[in-house]
Amino acid sequence: MPDGTGSPATSDDLAWFTEVVREHSTALVRYFARRGPRQDAEDLAADVFATAWRRRAAVPREAVLPWLYRTAGFTLANHRRKHVDLPVDEVPESGGPRIREDPELSALFDAELRGALHSVGERDRRILLLHAWEGLDGAELAEVLGISRSGADAALSRARKRLREAWGERMSF
Repeated sequence: MPDGTGSPATSDDLAWFTEVVREHSTALVRYFARRGPRQDAEDLAADVFATAWRRRAAVPREAVLPWLYRTAGFTLANHRRKHVDLPVDEVPESGGPRIREDPELSALFDAELRGALHSVGERDRRILLLHAWEGLDGAELAEVLGISRSGADAALSRARKRLREAWGERMSF
């Protein structure tokens, strides 16, 4: 069976892919369900698996789940861009999405936690949620972020510090 790249698929490829889907489909669907409309979660996960199949030679066998999460981040960003109908004259000059507009934050029930997470910035929030929701740290977090293990450890530490500071500021009022 040829794939999208023109290389013939082997029975080993099929066995590997079947195992990847079996082992990681729940994690990917949860990843998307936490970050956007639940009705899109399975379709987005299927898009990630389709990419994994097409790019199977590039998927690191020792770090499949981090690769899937990294691809999921790109897939989600593309999905969100496709569904934003905003006339050019209404595009804001600066600033990120407000809390109410961010599906990832709206999944959290505690308003104070949402506010603290929103205030740490998008990159820190992504790192914190990959760690807290997806259980990633160390090498897996580094793989998803595309940085070194020590860089990922440092980024997680800084993100935690910023969240503690943001939480402290919110609680002192």
